[in-house]
Amino acid sequence: MLGNRPWTDWINEYSKSHQNPANRLCHIIGIPLIVLSIVMLPLALFFKGIWMYSLAFFLIGWAFQFIGHAFERKAPEFFKDWRFLFVGVRWWIQKVLLRKDKSS
Repeated sequence: MLGNRPWTDWINEYSKSHQNPANRLCHIIGIPLIVLSIVMLPLALFFKGIWMYSLAFFLIGWAFQFIGHAFERKAPEFFKDWRFLFVGVRWWIQKVLLRKDKSS
């Protein structure tokens, strides 16, 4: 799926389009909202009303993504390659959960 490129290459390329502090903050908030919305979606089959929260988190998360890119003045990387949708999650894990390489 990653085209025989190591994760570090993908993360480094993704990081180049996420240098502005406002964009990075928007992504730090938006990415987990999107992931949470996707995880919550199956719960909507069993619990009435959950789909509204899932949809709200999804839309708010994407709003943060695009607002961040307005600050960055660069298009999202996934416009060039859909695989960056998954790289964004990995970038978030690296930056927030693992606290690695905070400079890039």
